[in-house]
Amino acid sequence: MPKVIDHDERRAHIVEVTWGLIMRGGLEAATMREIAEAAGFANGALKRYFPSKDVLVEATFERALTMVDTQVDVSAGQSGLEALRALCSVTMPLDTKRVTAGRVLLAFWEMSLSNKRLHDRYLVHLKAWRGLLTDHIRRARAEGDIRTPVPDAQLVDELVLLHAGANVMSLVGARYSTRKLQKAHLEAFFDRITSA
Repeated sequence: MPKVIDHDERRAHIVEVTWGLIMRGGLEAATMREIAEAAGFANGALKRYFPSKDVLVEATFERALTMVDTQVDVSAGQSGLEALRALCSVTMPLDTKRVTAGRVLLAFWEMSLSNKRLHDRYLVHLKAWRGLLTDHIRRARAEGDIRTPVPDAQLVDELVLLHAGANVMSLVGARYSTRKLQKAHLEAFFDRITSA
């Protein structure tokens, strides 16, 4: 009897290998030849699962976004300021796993500049994240926890820029963006918006 092959499992394995190569050496290190070798396939065998490098990179990007979305779920069941704090805490690069996700996302941000489908997919993710931040900020303001007169949209912009900057700096200038400093920036933000 022929061996039953789990194609979904193989696809997931290939994506995981691609993730690891991008994590260690950036997008340039993830050639189809390197991916095939690291995954234990002949170079041409990858085409059965991913017809091109772009399709494989998009699948890896989806893994990164799913990882971020899973972290974001931490705010489920909470509301207002508590949910906003939880969401901000889990999306900052405050541990090795999140720094790694940031490295992969940075590679995808670069690729999305020339790949409209990848760019559009990221914008969907960004819109959803901004929507979640907006909901938490509005709730916190309605509950009286946010006292700053700064408009909600500006607070969302500040948080998005703080997180994006922290992700980039944790990779290219880690000594200027330590975990301690990132936490201090977040606390300063929360102190400012909750003060009268």
